[in-house]
Amino acid sequence: MPNIKIPTPLRPYTDNQSQVSVTGETVGEVLNALVNQYPDLRTHLFNGDELRNFVNIFLGDEDTRFMDGLNTDVEPDDQLRIVPTIAGG
Repeated sequence: MPNIKIPTPLRPYTDNQSQVSVTGETVGEVLNALVNQYPDLRTHLFNGDELRNFVNIFLGDEDTRFMDGLNTDVEPDDQLRIVPTIAGG
């Protein structure tokens, strides 16, 4: 099963787990499985059916926005990371 690394600010919505294993064959399926398992996480990742602009998903070291986005294929042993964009000044 693919694993998703959860950033610290989102861990309260995953029972404080730093990593979650979920099923799916694409990034979108994996993220949907994640928010089905942890529904409170949905509003932090999605705006309706679209991934929020400030949420970046990495497959290994590759930003999936520069691949096929939510349609990027995922292998069972892949490691994904949720990387929220942080702004400030």
